[in-house]
Amino acid sequence: MLAGPDLVSRLIGELHAATPEHKKAKDILRAARLTLLPTDNPHVASDLSKIKKAQPLSPILLVHGDLTTGLALQIADGYHRVCASYYTDEDTDIPVLIAATR
Repeated sequence: MLAGPDLVSRLIGELHAATPEHKKAKDILRAARLTLLPTDNPHVASDLSKIKKAQPLSPILLVHGDLTTGLALQIADGYHRVCASYYTDEDTDIPVLIAATR
């Protein structure tokens, strides 16, 4: 994460304490304002292989955005996992852990 050490420490603490939630791949990408990585991206391809083998993927780590300031949702870890899940089914419920910047 690119932020000051105090904010990063607080966000990491929030992520460790967060209760897993489920969000759809298409909603995560839209809220983060990110484009879909290609299937030939090595990390996406690896995650697609895991999905085909029914291996679980790690939860996505997210940091809330802010609609009032136009700050997009941040994917702190797992952008490639979101993309692989989207390719499998854009409506897939993905486990996420969410921290807030407030």
